[in-house]
Amino acid sequence: MLPVIAIVGRPNVGKSTLFNTLTQTRDAIVADVPGVTRDRQYGYGKLGRVQYVCVDTGGLVENPMGMDALMRIQTEHAIKEADRLIFVADARAGLTPQDQFFANELRRSGKPVFLAVNKAEGLESGLAGADFHSIGLGEPFAIAATHGMGCEELMDIVLAGFPDVPPGEQNEDGRIRIAVIGRPNVGKSTLINRLIGDERLITSEVAGTTRDSIFVPFERDGREFMLIDTAGVRRRAKIDDEIEILSVSKTLQAIAEAHVVTMVVDAQDSIGEQDASVLGLALSRGRALILTINKWDNIPVEKREDIRRLLSLKLDFVPWAPIHFISARHGTGVGDLVASMIRAYEAAMRQMKTPQLTKAMERAMTQHQPPIVRGRRIRLRYAHQGGKNPPRIIVHGSQAAHVPESYKRYLANMFRDEFDLFATPVMVDFRSDVNPFLKDKPKEKRGLKTSQKERRERRITKDRAKRPPKKKGGGTKQVGAPRGRAKKRK
Repeated sequence: MLPVIAIVGRPNVGKSTLFNTLTQTRDAIVADVPGVTRDRQYGYGKLGRVQYVCVDTGGLVENPMGMDALMRIQTEHAIKEADRLIFVADARAGLTPQDQFFANELRRSGKPVFLAVNKAEGLESGLAGADFHSIGLGEPFAIAATHGMGCEELMDIVLAGFPDVPPGEQNEDGRIRIAVIGRPNVGKSTLINRLIGDERLITSEVAGTTRDSIFVPFERDGREFMLIDTAGVRRRAKIDDEIEILSVSKTLQAIAEAHVVTMVVDAQDSIGEQDASVLGLALSRGRALILTINKWDNIPVEKREDIRRLLSLKLDFVPWAPIHFISARHGTGVGDLVASMIRAYEAAMRQMKTPQLTKAMERAMTQHQPPIVRGRRIRLRYAHQGGKNPPRIIVHGSQAAHVPESYKRYLANMFRDEFDLFATPVMVDFRSDVNPFLKDKPKEKRGLKTSQKERRERRITKDRAKRPPKKKGGGTKQVGAPRGRAKKRK
């Protein structure tokens, strides 16, 4: 399971800025106003070698009232679900009574706490954290979250002791790991019971029956599976159960360990904002995705076509994800769902050879050439595979950094069709080639017009280099003579 790292501290010390830096996103709103963040924000950490789940929290306030009290409750729940805590302080403001109060609060939690002194740009690291030794949280780490200064070194220390596992290779035991996600009471546990043919999980009409991620191994058609039943994720404003609050981080961890994610949707409910939020968790991780519309047997025949049309409109941002209409209670369509799971796993873990990828890219370029950027056409030379789960293809060429998003999607769709990458997103990265012979030579600035005098001097220099050396005693030649055959003297 991925470690959970919570960022805590008083308001306006840069917690959301640090969250964006650690996740390499802009998911958290950043403003120079206290109290912008209220709910907890979750994201996958992408800074450093160890992967993790990062949680952004609202500011802690002593003696809170009203909205501050609700923010404090959210922060306390984040502290409970976290494995390690990053306590953020302000180097410019120095040590405050609020920092001392909450340092004592975090110490009583029993979790490992790491003190990060933010806004330390332009300050010596020793002076930036000099005031904070007295609170007894160990050595302060001077960072500047806005510029990323010291953040990677901080995470190396915070995540020390956790295993360094490459992406897509967690717990490779030969089993196909399937994470079943969705809102509460959509039939996730019922679907798993139908797949394994046993009442392994408790099912009920009451929402929130499943409280934790449950791992269920089973075998079917000669293939071994590991099903992960997750707790239903819903809006935090509707959560009043302390145990259910931990479900979001557990779901994120389950998605990170899975090969294929199956999102279950109730056919009687429309796709809403919360479904899109849960779907975004899987897309951010790049997992193969299968959409399962459950309770299809309760839909009248005359309304099914309208529901299909509505789903295609609301899920147009994942056109590559297959949609299965099933009834988990009666088993309708479940067999086809298992076949899609196996096919999606094989696509996510497919190994593609460099010559095949390069030839496929050349065929795509023949049909649709890359655009012209700054007066020069983008030249793509070869492609090779850079990873699995999701398939990552690295394309090399000149001006590759300027490839527009539309052409990236075109190549991704082409690779998906060419190699049958069923139900999985395709990550295409571009890298510009560097001429090794130009290491020590200054780069010529392109796009600058040279004057007529400079062009004439270059032409004269080239002409001089082409002429044969002068013979002794012979006639003289005029330097800078016009080009072309000289007229014979009479």
